[in-house]
Amino acid sequence: MDLLHITPIEPPWAKHKKLPGGRDPQQGFSLLEVLISIIILSFGLLGMVGLQAAALQANRDARVQSSALGLARELAEMMRGNKDIALLTSGNPYLGDFSSPLTAASPSYCLNVASGAPSCASNTDIANAQITEWLARVDAELPAARVIVCVDSQPFVNGMPTWTCNPTGTGVATVIKIGWTRGSTDRSKTGNDAFVPATVPSIVIPVTPGLASLS
Repeated sequence: MDLLHITPIEPPWAKHKKLPGGRDPQQGFSLLEVLISIIILSFGLLGMVGLQAAALQANRDARVQSSALGLARELAEMMRGNKDIALLTSGNPYLGDFSSPLTAASPSYCLNVASGAPSCASNTDIANAQITEWLARVDAELPAARVIVCVDSQPFVNGMPTWTCNPTGTGVATVIKIGWTRGSTDRSKTGNDAFVPATVPSIVIPVTPGLASLS
């Protein structure tokens, strides 16, 4: 036997088939393959981050919308409870166009329960105190809010809410309109451009069509 021509014997566990092209199936991933996988994963993660940001903004908008609706209904109930003043077309503290910072025309604090606070002498004083306190809460909860309470026969024009009030015509009712600044859905905008002012009301609520008939 020629010792110089002995063929080495591979153990059974070392035997495996070659893939087409002679590539060894037991080879690991190359650095290039790993980098490509990381890049693909990064694009997926970026998309998830964008979806999360959009979901957070939608959740915030829904929360603010719900808060505004509750505030509008609260003011409507206060006006129904003080209908003798709410029905007036002049000298009515509830009516007005209020822009941020929201303050009443004649602020009053006679409903304050603090010691030494003046008492409300009339329904007009009560209305002044109610709108003063209500506007302060709207200003605190809604960003750059605008509120209009007016007598209006056409709160919607072509299906869109409008700030304009038309006190004449059929179907006249006292209406509460609320709008506020929202975040832009265009992520490329920054600074002041990232916020959309209230060009139209987001909440429009009639106090009641038959306020005068309340007993």
